Amino acid sequence: MVGQIGPGVLSLVGVGHADDAVSARGLARKIHELRIFPGPDGAVSAADLGLPVLVVSQFTLYADTRKGRRPSWQDAAPGEVAEPLVDEVVAELRRRGCTVATGVFGARMQVSSVNEGPMTLLLEV
Repeated sequence: MVGQIGPGVLSLVGVGHADDAVSARGLARKIHELRIFPGPDGAVSAADLGLPVLVVSQFTLYADTRKGRRPSWQDAAPGEVAEPLVDEVVAELRRRGCTVATGVFGARMQVSSVNEGPMTLLLEV
């Protein structure tokens, strides 16, 4: 077991060629502040509830399946570009006071989640 959280946010982070440190920090802010949890007076964020975030790098989010039967990942940034940006997302979440667990960049991992709802969102900044 590398990274594990209880109730919180599982964030699969893909990095594209146009992404940079500014967009990584913006994504971290959005993950932390997005009001997706029920609260007594309306929706609240992970930040409001003090919930942890599990960040897992996921280049396959950039799969292009429009042609043929094999996905293309040409829109995903190469590992040497993507890894520091995933690290920047983690660092920004931690600067905001968030508890963060991570996977291992580039590793073949088994990721399990239990969605309440279910709710899955695609965030772009």
